[in-house]
Amino acid sequence: MSAAKEPKHESAAANGIENDESTAASGATESSPTDPFEVLKALQAENAELKDRVLRTMAEMENLRRRTHREVADAKLYGVTNFARDMLTFSDNLARALATVPDNVREAADPALKSFVEGIELTERDFLSRLARHGVKKIEAHGTKFDPHLHEALFEVPDEKRPHGSVAQVVEDGYTIGERTLRPAKVGTSRGGPKN
Repeated sequence: MSAAKEPKHESAAANGIENDESTAASGATESSPTDPFEVLKALQAENAELKDRVLRTMAEMENLRRRTHREVADAKLYGVTNFARDMLTFSDNLARALATVPDNVREAADPALKSFVEGIELTERDFLSRLARHGVKKIEAHGTKFDPHLHEALFEVPDEKRPHGSVAQVVEDGYTIGERTLRPAKVGTSRGGPKN
């Protein structure tokens, strides 16, 4: 009889384990949201979060595309800056060479000298036009108001006819490339005139 009781006890113990497992399983399903509205809310929240992530990523990519486009455009425009700055010395030397031949000597000169001077003038104009094609432009400084971004003041000139602080004399021409100053114009500013 004890042998018969033991199987009952074992089966009761086994049944107890099974009951515990089924209770745990039913408790787990009770704690998870079985309400379809709660499931829908959770999915909508997840959808909103993913939509926000996608929108942010798309905005970031658009900003990156714009920034890259701007950087490429700047590289094209300003990539020749150092070369153009070096070439300005060549332009200055051509202008100095032309300035050494006074107008009265040009008029009285033989045809060979006239042709030589005209060739240098033509070379200078052509060179400046080629620089202009690449965005390099001469700063027209004479008579304008002094701008520290475009001009470098070397001295002051007493002149009561001109407004105070305007450019009275240009010592060396300045140039811009795009919107940036390539080389400031070296100027003398007026002093003593009416203030702006």
